[in-house]
Amino acid sequence: MILLKLPIIEGEFIERINRFVGLVRINGEVKRTLITNTGRLEEFMVKGRKCFCIAKQGGKTDFVLVAFEDRNSKGAVIDTRTQTRAFERAIKLGLISWLKDCYIKKREVKIGDSRLDYLLECNGEEIWVEIKSAVLREGEYAMYPDCPSLRGQKHIRELIKLREQGKRTMIVFIGALPDVKKFKPYIKGDPEIAKLLKEAKAKGVEIKALSISLLPSGEVLLERDNLEIEI
Repeated sequence: MILLKLPIIEGEFIERINRFVGLVRINGEVKRTLITNTGRLEEFMVKGRKCFCIAKQGGKTDFVLVAFEDRNSKGAVIDTRTQTRAFERAIKLGLISWLKDCYIKKREVKIGDSRLDYLLECNGEEIWVEIKSAVLREGEYAMYPDCPSLRGQKHIRELIKLREQGKRTMIVFIGALPDVKKFKPYIKGDPEIAKLLKEAKAKGVEIKALSISLLPSGEVLLERDNLEIEI
């Protein structure tokens, strides 16, 4: 199912200057692009690799780096904003089997000294939800994280605390890679997150994952709404 249509422009990746900025050659010119994903993404950010961008207005960058060509001519969506938009669209269209009859009650929900992405309401029941970008591949698995993430650890701990208070909580991994069927934590990326996910699961935090990809036409496709989870 198509979730979004993006006005993509093809480019050739050159290098990542810093955490948030990369250089891409577009129509023969070198352009600065915004990188919203703070993961290392080393398997994608290779000089000469085909990528897909969208133009942006203002700021120190001219484009947003949305995706890299991956498998079967489809793109791996690294842009976290696009992942978020796709997730919200899928909820609105009722395409996620485990979030049927849900709507977004609030975004950026303050919990303690951190913020969670969403407060959903489903048939009168509230769910506190955090989403994470899983763009590291191992065969048919999408994995997270590809490097240590103190922020990710903090969010999982907050979900555990809320669950201990009797609230329904959920962490959703966006496997933004073509042709993945399962999700698992990448233990080498951050052993503490793998440990926390086991604790979260044991205490009743719901752990879910779905997969999306980018078609050459610029359409963002919901490939699977319910990846198998291995924790």
